[in-house]
Amino acid sequence: MADTKTPPEVTVAERAPLAPPRRRRSGRPVRATSGSARMAALLVSPTLLVLTIVVLYPTLMALGESLYGAKGLDPETGFISATEPFVGLRNYADIFGEAGERFWNAFWNTTFFTVVTVALETLIGVAMALIMHKAFRGRGLVRAGILVPWAVPTAISGLLWRWIFNSDGIANALIGQQVLWTTEGFHAKAAVIVAEVWKTAPFIGLLVLAGLQVIEKEVYEAARLDGAGPGRQFWHITLPLVKPALLVAMLFRCMDALRMFDLPYILIGAQKQSVETLSMLAQNEASNVRFGPASAYSVLLFLYVLLVALAFVRLLGADLIGDAGPRPPKGRRPRILAARRAEVAA
Repeated sequence: MADTKTPPEVTVAERAPLAPPRRRRSGRPVRATSGSARMAALLVSPTLLVLTIVVLYPTLMALGESLYGAKGLDPETGFISATEPFVGLRNYADIFGEAGERFWNAFWNTTFFTVVTVALETLIGVAMALIMHKAFRGRGLVRAGILVPWAVPTAISGLLWRWIFNSDGIANALIGQQVLWTTEGFHAKAAVIVAEVWKTAPFIGLLVLAGLQVIEKEVYEAARLDGAGPGRQFWHITLPLVKPALLVAMLFRCMDALRMFDLPYILIGAQKQSVETLSMLAQNEASNVRFGPASAYSVLLFLYVLLVALAFVRLLGADLIGDAGPRPPKGRRPRILAARRAEVAA
């Protein structure tokens, strides 16, 4: 019979070393992900093209239009000039003069609405999410009822609340006083805040509910065995685990509230000093054929929204693109790889 001895096992250390990576003419190794990177760029290019057309082009056009003034009388002919005069940065500089009083009023109104509405929507939205997350009879009906305001179009919501806040509407009937909600004053701000919170609090509740549903029940069971009550479970388990979803919801709501236009425009009306926002101011300037100041206000609003979004992401840690995890310093990576190879060889 033939000898059937088992050949000795060959360890990883005794194997032939792997061939060195193929190098280009420049001396750099060829990356294995270069093909996937090109494929990713090819797949993303249609989206980037659409964003360039829809976002970048109008922004550049608004920036260019903001450098021109309104058409005036031509002193030579006595007729209205056919072209807009180039004024440079005068439209931006006017906001620091007497003509900028209306701009700063709209700026503070926009900031006030954003801070108050987002804070109230966060509190109410988290409460809605906790209610919708509980298991009880009729939960589907409760969820549908909570999400109905978010499904109502903003224009319809504004007309609905205008009827509620009418002089002989339901709001005055409930409080027993005659308040003119849709006129100038702080009560007009209160009407806009109530309508906005009713409309958009379910949005935050929906995103927080999605975060609640991914939390394992074993976490709460372990906390309950350790003696943690409902309050400690909420502050130490629920809130930290739903923080990413909550921060993203707040960021989206801040960006949306800073661009508020249709609700106060329909509910209270145009050119109301107490509720006029930056979007309403830009629309009013454009409707009066003052495209230069309107474009300048639009550019400033765009920068305001951009700065708030960047500050929100940087300060509060809203990770919108995912976290790849901590990476070791560059100097330690070769040592870690060598240690791993030694472990495999052993």
